[in-house]
Amino acid sequence: MVLQTDFLLQRLTQQLMQREAAGTRRHLTVAEAGRVDFSSNDYLGLAQHDMLQAILQRAITEKSPPAAGSTGSRLLTGNSAAAEMLETQLATFHRAEAALLFNSGYAANLGFFAAVPRRGDTIFYDEASHASVKDGIRGSFATAFSFRHNDLADLERRLSRATGAVFVAVEALYSMDGDQAPLRELAAFCQQRGLYLVVDEAHTNGIYGPRGEGLIVELGLESAVFARILTFGKALGNQGAIIAGPQVLREYLLNFSRPFIYTTALPPLAIATLAAAYELLPTMQTERQRLFALSDFLKTKLNAVPGLHVPAASHIIHPVFFTASPGPAHVRAVATTAQQANFDVRPIVAPTVPAGTERLRLIVHSYNTEEEIEGLAAVLGRLGG
Repeated sequence: MVLQTDFLLQRLTQQLMQREAAGTRRHLTVAEAGRVDFSSNDYLGLAQHDMLQAILQRAITEKSPPAAGSTGSRLLTGNSAAAEMLETQLATFHRAEAALLFNSGYAANLGFFAAVPRRGDTIFYDEASHASVKDGIRGSFATAFSFRHNDLADLERRLSRATGAVFVAVEALYSMDGDQAPLRELAAFCQQRGLYLVVDEAHTNGIYGPRGEGLIVELGLESAVFARILTFGKALGNQGAIIAGPQVLREYLLNFSRPFIYTTALPPLAIATLAAAYELLPTMQTERQRLFALSDFLKTKLNAVPGLHVPAASHIIHPVFFTASPGPAHVRAVATTAQQANFDVRPIVAPTVPAGTERLRLIVHSYNTEEEIEGLAAVLGRLGG
């Protein structure tokens, strides 16, 4: 038994050493206070919004403040009238028939794809889809095929392999490239062929739409999408997610989705926080407009720096590629130097992105300024791209 344990520890150590040698080993870091934020997903600043903090404080000091813990799964002791009310409100807000809460966007994607597509069904997913979508697909008994990123012609070529119910999985805004899916074209494509379109709106919830309802609502495609995964860990500044779709989908998920059934529910305090964030969201049109303007400003400034390239298609999330000395070591070194200059930027390397596509991943927020963007561009310019 000791020898077996030694063998396993050696194997784990060897794999870590291989990552270290390749410059792709991951480490936990703590963001230093005071750095200019070009890294977090708190697009609108809701995680630190004064009014949200006041609403939370009011909830805590009420005669019956929300409990810190939920005490169990939703199907046992963890359900509450507040959770069900929030689901009803969010279904209405996002113009869906029904919604079901999950503890994270990862759990929601895992819970949908491992439960809804069954043996004999087929899933086609964009090759740039988030790891949570791919992990959910691995947990399904359905057959799955990837198609080239945002390439409807490639998707159509692969349809000859389809059997059963056919699902098409995409992200409204891709988390590493910052580009949007061609949602209008995809919706028409799926409707014409009787396919079920599933859209992850992790990075568009709260940002797009007249009141922050998401890109699907902004485009008027609610009826053309079978299910939306709308997460709260980005623009909402919170945690959790909902799957929005038909009422029968909600009922099916609470009966068959293991990440929903077998996990402790979001605590009442988290539910109160989410309700407060959604109370504020419709009032933040100015912040959303500023976010888009700063996003365009950053892209223009960085593309003027020799040796840097930011794709024209990126929105809010901006991958910064290097024309000289690409590779994980260079990207990490640039990020470290930028951090030393008081800018919180992060390197993205394999296996998160394919080897050879290493990048900085810059995220713009409504609370950033043009001066901060100019300062970052100057730092990156001194590094020579």
